[in-house]
Amino acid sequence: MDKRLLPLLPLVAKPARYTNQEVNAQHKNWAEIDVKIALAFPDIYDVGMAHLGYKILYAVINGRKDALAERVYAPWTDMQALMEEQEIPLTALESGQELTSFDLVGFTLQHELSYTNILKMLDLARIPRRSRERSGMQPLIMAGGPSAFNVEPLADFLDFVVLGEGEEIIHEIIDLVKQGKAEGASRDDLLEQLAQVEGIYVPKFYKPVYDQDGRFLSLEPLRPDIPREITKRVIRDFNSLPYPEEFVVPYVEVVHDRVMAEIMRGCTRGCRFCQAGIIYRPVREREPEVLKEQIARLVESTGYEVISLSSLSSGDYGRIGPLVRELIEQYQPCGISVSLPSLRLDSFGVELAQDIQKARKTGLTFAPEAGTQRLRDVINKNVSDQDLMDAVQGAFSAGWSRIKLYFMIGLPTETEEDLQGIVDLAHKVLAWGREFRTSHRRPEVSISVASFVPKPHTPFQWMAQDTMETLRAKQNYLKERLRHPGIHFSYPRVEESFLEAVFARGDRRLAPVIERAADLGCQFDSWTDRFRFDLWMEAFSDLGIDPKFYANRERDLFEPLPWSHLSPGIDADFLRREWELAQEGTTTPDCRWDVCSRCGVCPGLRTANSLVRGERSE
Repeated sequence: MDKRLLPLLPLVAKPARYTNQEVNAQHKNWAEIDVKIALAFPDIYDVGMAHLGYKILYAVINGRKDALAERVYAPWTDMQALMEEQEIPLTALESGQELTSFDLVGFTLQHELSYTNILKMLDLARIPRRSRERSGMQPLIMAGGPSAFNVEPLADFLDFVVLGEGEEIIHEIIDLVKQGKAEGASRDDLLEQLAQVEGIYVPKFYKPVYDQDGRFLSLEPLRPDIPREITKRVIRDFNSLPYPEEFVVPYVEVVHDRVMAEIMRGCTRGCRFCQAGIIYRPVREREPEVLKEQIARLVESTGYEVISLSSLSSGDYGRIGPLVRELIEQYQPCGISVSLPSLRLDSFGVELAQDIQKARKTGLTFAPEAGTQRLRDVINKNVSDQDLMDAVQGAFSAGWSRIKLYFMIGLPTETEEDLQGIVDLAHKVLAWGREFRTSHRRPEVSISVASFVPKPHTPFQWMAQDTMETLRAKQNYLKERLRHPGIHFSYPRVEESFLEAVFARGDRRLAPVIERAADLGCQFDSWTDRFRFDLWMEAFSDLGIDPKFYANRERDLFEPLPWSHLSPGIDADFLRREWELAQEGTTTPDCRWDVCSRCGVCPGLRTANSLVRGERSE
């Protein structure tokens, strides 16, 4: 660690965030390394340490003899103030080296409310914010993650962006940087070489074009050898991918502090609001024997007492039943539990939960998403009222007393009847709990309602988000009708969802707004107690930009979109077709168990990915 921070540690909360020397942390001799990469997470240590993608990249990069990866997180505000007062720049945990000493600094773009944190970390590191302001000796700033699929609001701050999966492409990046350093290549020459790599987007080589009304028309390449469309990278052989044998074990409690085994990647359930279900396609599963070997090594190297089987929809893993039961049989006698982050809303999900929580029934979470069958069909949430009834009644009969249900408001075609459906379901679930419970505890139902955000590359990318006033009215409607003993109601602030929609559907003209907001003091915007919507509105006003233009405006189905050049491999015709089916209330079946939905992602990948079809093995 940076020894200059030592005198500051007694003055800040959770000083172990900054001390390094955790179990399994990697420390390499800088003099022997050709390419040095700082993996920068734009949130605090407690959050960033849980990110599986960074654990994987940390292991992959440090597995090379010619490269190193070190970690850097956003300091909390108390440490920031002291660092600025003492004129101490942001440094990496492992070596204490300043970020300006690295060849590459890589940010993850997990959500839109982290953008000001990126600028703050660049400021603390004394790296110019804008790509055009950086000299040849300063590190290249790269980024990846789900929000990279519309990175335009951040484009001016990044040197290059990686679309898709990073385990293979990171080696190509390291090789190019290593070769460029050896040959004395200029910054521009290196970026031009990177732009030729499939899956890499270099924003400075493109120019946005707008019409006289300010609407986006196109993004034009500025060089003849630059691709007009950048397509995401997809790992073709999922089982052969390297996976960490060790996780860095923190000294302080962090989010999801456990062994994480990635059992599958991708989801084809086809929920029309879900960006992750699009950008992580196609579905690929790891073989159970491979998983069991990985888990055994991680349990031994970390000492964790929880094994989490991670994916977008873990209950859809083809051999989930046998895998869970074998892991429980092997590890439960050792005091190690197994968990699933997501369960399907059906009886099979309850059976799995029964196996996992034999000793102590905590809570079960299901996501109907909408209050009526009509609206669930619109969003392609292939779950019926009967599924919900069977799952909930089965859960209460099996000993659970707490059920949590996730819904969204503001979905396309939503009516008051759909809102009332949420209320009716909450009361039905509570009544089922009283009727079917076997526990001595009183049944409890938690209703969590998020505001819908139209995301790029989804069938709902063209729709307008409900205005904040409309969303507040819907929240109040539910709040008044869900006041009941045994029912707990929670919802996020509509201002956060509004800002998320602005940047999810934004273009490069928003860069000055992000910059102005950061200057006004906006950061940690995803933390409710730190979110300053008034300052964000001041930033928009100062720049003369109306945020409603981005969040609350419906797009035409054939209107050019600022993110169209960043392709997740999905055909635009498929998204339009899904939008039309949504208007009809017609569902599309999961292509893993039914016919191909012709989304466009699989050609050339089907055999290599061993896409699962057929009957579930239980």
